Amino acid sequence: MPDMSASVSLAMTHFATLAKEVDEDKVTPGVLGFIVFAVMALAVWGLMKSMSKQMRKVDFEEAPDPEAGSEAPAAEPKAGRS
Repeated sequence: MPDMSASVSLAMTHFATLAKEVDEDKVTPGVLGFIVFAVMALAVWGLMKSMSKQMRKVDFEEAPDPEAGSEAPAAEPKAGRS
C-alpha cells in the first residue's frame, strides 16, 4: 500500500506543476472542444432529420371517444367466429 500512495503523490505533483503552467485567466476549450461540439451538433442534426423522416411515415387515425356521445354508434366487436 505505501507504494500506491507514493505513486498517487507523484502523479499529483506532476499535475500540480502542469496546472501552474496554465494561465488561470485564459482557459479555453481549444480545438478539441470545438471538434467535439461540432461532432455532437452534427449527430443531433442527423438524428432530428431521421426522426422527422420516420414521423412522416406514420399513418395514425385516432378512434372516436366512446364517452363523447358521437352521433354514429360504434361497431361492436364480435365475441368469436365459428
